[in-house]
Amino acid sequence: MSYEELCAKVLKIDSAIRFAGVANNKSELVTKVSREGVENYLNPDEVKMSIHYTLERWEKTSNLSHKIGTEQSSVIEYEKVTLITIPFNKKELFLISADPGADYSEIVNETKKSLSEFST
Repeated sequence: MSYEELCAKVLKIDSAIRFAGVANNKSELVTKVSREGVENYLNPDEVKMSIHYTLERWEKTSNLSHKIGTEQSSVIEYEKVTLITIPFNKKELFLISADPGADYSEIVNETKKSLSEFST
């Protein structure tokens, strides 16, 4: 299964998912799949900036991992969108954006299942 197929599979988990993608440790979006007809809130430069901030936060919290364990996922809720981040393949992040009010717990659990199937 390719990254694009993985993202498409995750997009099918919930109709509230707007976007699924994989970012590398250089703030580059390796692949992405967006739901058709969904308005983009950020332009490409702003997307790259958002990924950079996400990676920066991830790196900072990893400094405490020896005390609290490694990050399993993070959820940030904004007025217009919920951003979900799941560490993937040690150097990449799986990124999801969903509509506000989405059942992000279910989205995270189902995405982790898909990621574990992808890794094996």
